[in-house]
Amino acid sequence: MTEYVVRFLVGGIVVSAFSMLGDILRPKSFAGLFGAAPSVALATLGIAIYMHGAEYAARQTLAMSAGTVALAAYGGTVCHLLMRARLRVAITTIIAVVVWLVVSFGLLAVGGLT
Repeated sequence: MTEYVVRFLVGGIVVSAFSMLGDILRPKSFAGLFGAAPSVALATLGIAIYMHGAEYAARQTLAMSAGTVALAAYGGTVCHLLMRARLRVAITTIIAVVVWLVVSFGLLAVGGLT
């Protein structure tokens, strides 16, 4: 229970800090970029270091990095298939999810995390 309270408080503080940073930067579209993902990742890593040690947190960081690359591949696939190939949304989603899975699990396998 204590872990969830700490995660809630640290996450809220860090989300607020990143939101203020996003509000300061131009263009305003950066505000959403700094709003959630980095702050949640930092709070999670801080708790992971405290609860499980630095080695565990390092593995989590590699997994987060693999997820980031996979999400970029997913987004690129969606943009290409919708805008250039003019595929339907349902087909595009299925193909992009497969791309995300292949990239993420492939990177995890290469990194030795699976």
